[in-house]
Amino acid sequence: MSNFVVIAEAREDQGKGASRRLRHQGMIPAVIYGAGKDPVSITLNHNEMVKHLNDEAFYSHILTVKTPSGDEKAILKDLQRHPAKPIVMHADFLRVDENQKLRVHVPVHCIGADTAPGVKAGGVLTHNMNEVEVQCLPKNLPEFIEADVSNLEIGQSVHLSELTIPTGVEVVELLHGEGHDQAVATMAGTRASIETGEEAEEEGGEE
Repeated sequence: MSNFVVIAEAREDQGKGASRRLRHQGMIPAVIYGAGKDPVSITLNHNEMVKHLNDEAFYSHILTVKTPSGDEKAILKDLQRHPAKPIVMHADFLRVDENQKLRVHVPVHCIGADTAPGVKAGGVLTHNMNEVEVQCLPKNLPEFIEADVSNLEIGQSVHLSELTIPTGVEVVELLHGEGHDQAVATMAGTRASIETGEEAEEEGGEE
């Protein structure tokens, strides 16, 4: 797994005015909390943070947040972006306790689409979910979850229960019981593939 280090400075001033001034200086107001400790207000360099955010793994990884009072292990819990500009407005980090389970959204990577029978028949793979919420101890946190779609025919789906889940990791939605085994990816038919299938059926009927 990648090793992400976030450099943080102490933040003394609070309020909207102080946050606005920080953003004008190219900084992001943030807070780190949890694990039975008091919340600490910090600031981050905007450009450095944006570089991290461009890496998919950053969102589902145990981060090292370097604060003036020492290093903290944490995950990115929440992020506020400007609605119209490419600006990060605020970030929340949750401290990690190695003995307590985390709930984190991790990316879903579909594998085997190129060789799937449905694709060869003219179908298109539709991603119903780009990420899935998992529960696990910090040491077991995966960067992503794999969905094997290599055997999908047109009209078939891969569901949450069919994902490749690492040891020690649980899919939160499946913990709710029956009826929550949602489709992660579906092989959808296109107009061309449907017409081809209909022509094949007609030819078979004529024989």
